[in-house]
Amino acid sequence: MKKTLTILSITASLFLGFGQQATAQKSKVRFADGQMDLMNYQRAIDIYEEAYAKKPNYETAKKTAQAYDVVRDYDKSLEWWKNTVSYEDDASREDYISLLSAAQKAGKLEAGKSDLRGRNVSPDSLMNYLETFISPETQKKVNIQPAEGLNSEGSDFVVAQDAAGNKYFVSDRGGEMPTKKMPGIRIDYKNEFFSEEKSDYTGRQYFSLYKQDTEGNVSKIVSNVPGTKNFADPSYAKEAGVLFYSVTRDIKKAKGDRQIAVQSEIYYSKVNEDGQLEGFMAFPFNDSLNYSVMHPFVDEQAKRLYFSSDMPDGIGGYDIYYSEYDADMNFTAPVNLGAPLNTEGNETHPFRKDDKFYFSSTGHPRVGGMDIYVADFSNGTASNVKNMGMPINSVADDFGYRELENGEIYLSSNRKGGEGLDDLYVMEDAFKQFLARVIDCDGLVVTDSYMATMRDNTQNGNVITQMNQGALTAELEPESDFSLTISKPGYFSVTDNTISTKGFEGDTVKREYKLSPIPYQLPVFVDIVYYDLDKYAIREDAKPALDKIAEIMKKYSFLDLLVASHTDSRASDEYNITLSNNRAKAVTEYMAQYNISPDRIRLEWFGEQNLVNDCGNGVPCSEADHQLNRRSELVLEAFPDATKQYDVPTELTGMDFCNPEDIFTMLQDEINEIPTIYFDFDKSMLRSVHKKELERTAIMLQRMPNLMLYIEGHTDQRGSDDYNVGLSERRAKVVMDYLMKRGIEENRMEHQWYGETQPIHNCNEVTCTPAMHQLNRRTELRVGKSGFSYTGRRKKVDTM
Repeated sequence: MKKTLTILSITASLFLGFGQQATAQKSKVRFADGQMDLMNYQRAIDIYEEAYAKKPNYETAKKTAQAYDVVRDYDKSLEWWKNTVSYEDDASREDYISLLSAAQKAGKLEAGKSDLRGRNVSPDSLMNYLETFISPETQKKVNIQPAEGLNSEGSDFVVAQDAAGNKYFVSDRGGEMPTKKMPGIRIDYKNEFFSEEKSDYTGRQYFSLYKQDTEGNVSKIVSNVPGTKNFADPSYAKEAGVLFYSVTRDIKKAKGDRQIAVQSEIYYSKVNEDGQLEGFMAFPFNDSLNYSVMHPFVDEQAKRLYFSSDMPDGIGGYDIYYSEYDADMNFTAPVNLGAPLNTEGNETHPFRKDDKFYFSSTGHPRVGGMDIYVADFSNGTASNVKNMGMPINSVADDFGYRELENGEIYLSSNRKGGEGLDDLYVMEDAFKQFLARVIDCDGLVVTDSYMATMRDNTQNGNVITQMNQGALTAELEPESDFSLTISKPGYFSVTDNTISTKGFEGDTVKREYKLSPIPYQLPVFVDIVYYDLDKYAIREDAKPALDKIAEIMKKYSFLDLLVASHTDSRASDEYNITLSNNRAKAVTEYMAQYNISPDRIRLEWFGEQNLVNDCGNGVPCSEADHQLNRRSELVLEAFPDATKQYDVPTELTGMDFCNPEDIFTMLQDEINEIPTIYFDFDKSMLRSVHKKELERTAIMLQRMPNLMLYIEGHTDQRGSDDYNVGLSERRAKVVMDYLMKRGIEENRMEHQWYGETQPIHNCNEVTCTPAMHQLNRRTELRVGKSGFSYTGRRKKVDTM
């Protein structure tokens, strides 16, 4: 069975360009051919390539390309088909089609098309052919394998099943092999001359019906129709308990002793409990002396009998007709199904299943001599006819598509590799189904465009994916590992390397993926460095902050630095613009010693435009207040380039980017120090050193609009409880008031006060030093999303 399946797979590839094998081969190539027969494919490939390297030629290049097709290494297949068509005097149209097929499967169709430019071939015709038969829409992910226990060395085709589960099929088994198989014997069973034992048309026994019972035993069915020669095309009507079939009869007409040409007719008989036929009735529109009626299919849902006929006034040779019937098997006059189903060629073997209509044809664009097609079927009318593509169709004849009630699907074919002339094949889904939901941060299915790229890592080929109303589907090779990438502009790409059908026993591999927006220019760290009057040199007290930022940037590649530089109000506006620009540049130059590229630093300079206080032109201010304006604000931004499509950084694998503030939270313990504000004894006035820290906090909140600030006031344990509650409230409020003056909205801050109830050191139990009392006199700041707060490390301060 395994070898037969492999041969069928090879045959499917042969449609795309396998030519006749040369009769005379070098010994090395002949040995490789033998390895192919033994299914030692890689060994054969190695030998073919060795032979080609020694003596390049068209035949060996083609054999190598074909072998790579068999093992589904489409990148290598494409390479060798390019070698093949480079022999332009030998290359055939099928070779060019094979090149395009390999290119499509390797995901390099455009490159394959480009390779055809300038070749001695019509690109347009090849493109049309490719789009019809090699496009993803017609490449069916199914296994086509011989039907077990039904085939013989002769012709075996068309299956029907009765209510008891018996299967009926057509065969001419038992006869001698003809010297040449005649074309078209399944289309028209007419004969001009009848012998007693065999068909003079084929040199074989006449076709007959055979039954396979539920135990697998096969027996011949005898026709009750007098003079039956060919006996074929079973179709079972479950409700009526009758079997329809085609026959040709031995009819004589008085013209001397000469027999005349007779053509097929449709009859039907009751099927008894043993699966045998009882009696017979003729379809009322038989006319065996003038035209054929054959290939009956009874559609019990629509109460129609479909059939093929070459009766007069048809569209082509054989067209598909229907006749409606009632419970008493009274039939209406035949109706031609018309175009687009029927053509000038032959349309045969009709079959309907729900809203699909299946048939075979030689008139529609096709792969082989006769192909199987499917059409949409609604209100008794067929439309949107499509070739069912490979591997359902082959370069040979493919016909007799049937779906049985038990779900089995059969077709008939004389493709290479079969047991006999025609064989019955079972069609099965060879591939596991893949079904994924792609959702957004709100859990809603993403229905607008995104790109999904799936790769079969085992078979080394791309997998076709489809999107339909938010569902991402694909058909997966068994026993393979896959990788999937989903991308959408402005969102992080999602990559899944865990998809596998190895050992998978179910039918469908299911996944759910979340697309999260990239939080472009997300601030995650803020600091400030200050300058001397009229200077832009980096001061010693600024270097630790810059050193720390450089260290962070070297560790996290997704972080860039924004430098916004300012001056105080002294000197002219023009002078201060230049001075602030120089201060911004000084930061870039300082970072160069850490090999931080200038491309990762974005500079802004504002001169005296953005003062942090009221120290404008001519306003008397202390040097400490002017100092607050001579600054560079340093903001580390995650994903700084809003035009770039970022992948999830390795450092952030597993993070839920629907909450981008989590990046800030994750990094806080490492890169941010949330200040604690300390106060003098019995005071609620801000110290100058803490104003700088609150400036940094203000910038952080301005740059991070989704953050909340939680302010908690405390006192030491000296003084009464009531007094200390009020003092802690004033200490919390002074911080809040300062930040409100810096533009932070009140609703983004929550302040609470605890008096002496939450001391760092419990001075009621131990004797506290002045330093210990100082740690109790504080206002703590916490940042986070609403409903969550983050407590940073406390910065050490000088105590008093």
